[in-house]
Amino acid sequence: MIKVRFLKADGTLDHEIEAPSGTNLLDLAQREGQPLEGACEGQMACSTCHVVVAKEDFDRLPPASEEEDDLLDLAWQVRPTSRLACQINLSDDVGTITVQMPGGAYNLDR
Repeated sequence: MIKVRFLKADGTLDHEIEAPSGTNLLDLAQREGQPLEGACEGQMACSTCHVVVAKEDFDRLPPASEEEDDLLDLAWQVRPTSRLACQINLSDDVGTITVQMPGGAYNLDR
């Protein structure tokens, strides 16, 4: 099981959950009521599932594809450790991952 910590836009803990390996982070976030649209439904046509991954967890993720990097250029409040949640499949290599919901124009309001 992979421990996932969701932080609010202000950096405070929203909640923490365990998920099995192979779980897609966007699917998990939506099930958990996190403010991510994922409006493109996995077709990599938008940036509405942008999350900021904690620095200590970022390097354990596989690198972003060129297409994902291009889409992140369109996202609001991008940081050096930003990723698209739809492109993160949790694996045992991750162990624990902390992600912050950056808020902004493309994320759902809570």
